[in-house]
Amino acid sequence: MGPDKTPMTTAVRALRQAGVAFTEHPYTYVERGGTSTFALELGVDEHIVIKTLIMEDEAKRPLVVLMHGDREVSAKELARTLGVKSVRPCAPETAERHSGYMVGGTSPFGLRKPMPIIIEESILELPRIYINGGKRGFLVGLDPKDLARVLKPIAVRVAIS
Repeated sequence: MGPDKTPMTTAVRALRQAGVAFTEHPYTYVERGGTSTFALELGVDEHIVIKTLIMEDEAKRPLVVLMHGDREVSAKELARTLGVKSVRPCAPETAERHSGYMVGGTSPFGLRKPMPIIIEESILELPRIYINGGKRGFLVGLDPKDLARVLKPIAVRVAIS
């Protein structure tokens, strides 16, 4: 893909504005394929493919959770860590309203409205990650240190293997 082929998503604009170096990775989007589709197509470990989840607490306050592709979020542990009663995934239309992205194309960069960003701590220790670039079938590769610098996420340990 040449520079003119880069999808000009809100996430790509946000990354460029923040001066983040990233690589572009288009792939064949599969409905409900999740991170495994990308991992298989690009031949990378699903552990370094990060999913962006829009969740909400009992007061319906939205938050973004970044998790390894091969792990699940313990909602109970996350609620306990954040000091709220409960946390659950948002309905797709609610998630889209909060983030400005279609489900399956949600990026933590360039969100429609500011939300707390929660990240599984071990993601920050990886040398490189792949995360959604703001469009279905398009991920970006970057150093998680850049993600931390730009998004200032709250690091937690809430993964279920």
